Amino acid sequence: MSILVTGGLGFIGSHTVVELQNKGFEVIIIDNLSNSSVEVLDGIKAITGKTPIFENLDLRDKSNVSDFFKRHTDIEGVIHFAASKAVGESVEKPLLYYENNLSTLIYLLQELSAKKDVSFIFSSSCTVYGQADSLPITEDAPVKKAESPYGNTKQIGEEIIQDSCKVYQNIRAISLRYFNPIGAHQSANIGELPIGVPQNLVPFITQTGAGIREQLSVFGNDYQTKDGTCIRDYIHVVDLAKAHVIALERLIGNKNQSNYEVFNVGTGTGSTVLEVIASFEKVAEQPLNYKVVDRRAGDVVAAYADTTKANNTLGWKAQSTLEQAMASAWKWEQKIRS
Repeated sequence: MSILVTGGLGFIGSHTVVELQNKGFEVIIIDNLSNSSVEVLDGIKAITGKTPIFENLDLRDKSNVSDFFKRHTDIEGVIHFAASKAVGESVEKPLLYYENNLSTLIYLLQELSAKKDVSFIFSSSCTVYGQADSLPITEDAPVKKAESPYGNTKQIGEEIIQDSCKVYQNIRAISLRYFNPIGAHQSANIGELPIGVPQNLVPFITQTGAGIREQLSVFGNDYQTKDGTCIRDYIHVVDLAKAHVIALERLIGNKNQSNYEVFNVGTGTGSTVLEVIASFEKVAEQPLNYKVVDRRAGDVVAAYADTTKANNTLGWKAQSTLEQAMASAWKWEQKIRS
């Protein structure tokens, strides 16, 4: 069974390709290498013993998408990661984000609408909830006005898929709303490769620990949390990758309750920024240079998942601890700097 993974050389995409290949799926990757590297293919092969088919395509070109599906008629499932994902950049370049994150989705769904039967997994985000009214966050929590164009593309993307599934009964879809993916494969053959200054906390921590960055800025310590810093739900990327495979198998096996479903993917545990720093200091056995600075505009105070639906209905549960995820992230950082 052939599965298309868009953005399959990215952080989450590459780990998902590994888990798909480990389960015996034939994987085809589309990636335009705008935020990834072709060398990731070597890491995937080192883990699985098999190099997936790779096509360097820009999905914003509708003719590229159409041509791909004419050449690959055996695609039975799509996992769609390809998207721009930096919140700050999306505020500065909204049209780029709307084009990249929405036109690509539309072009894919247009092709899939003509197929007999297909499964579609969408890479969504907990950003759709904004600052939730209550914690932990369930899938029934209201979707609030987005804080950024990036967040808005995830909200609109979900709506496009849901509307499409109402009309095209041949498309079965699941949106996975991730919380905060961190870590790397235990082999350290693949991991997070941020281009330029990292936008996420953990790679900034590991780069600071490795001496690439001089100092980590902690944005605010006067929030109404146990130590005054923001709380997030940090999930090991391998656990997240496995959730995609389980979701895909649910659709392929016709176990879905409707042809559009939504699941939160997190650990169900919130950790403060200072707890994440302490976790790094423990696994790295070294202090981290950081300072507390003013709050950052738009930061949600706390967000962590209620994973009951994913645990009971999807049949998936996160296995790794924060410390295990941090240890794998540090191992990866040391390898790429060696």
